[in-house]
Amino acid sequence: MPSTAIQNIRYDRSRRVLSVWFVPSGNRYDYEGVGPETYSAFKAASSKGRFFNEFVRDRFKYHLVEHGGRH
Repeated sequence: MPSTAIQNIRYDRSRRVLSVWFVPSGNRYDYEGVGPETYSAFKAASSKGRFFNEFVRDRFKYHLVEHGGRH
């Protein structure tokens, strides 16, 4: 079932950076210092939004990488 909050996630293992794209804005934020176990659990979570709120948001340094745009 698609998430209503999270559009997409990607992980750069070498840099330990989790990239998250949000619905509906499409904005991408990068979260730094995220361990591979957190990414694996996030990817497997039945509720991406709930997992993000509990285990990612406010726990890692982050920054806006790109603004999404409606085409």
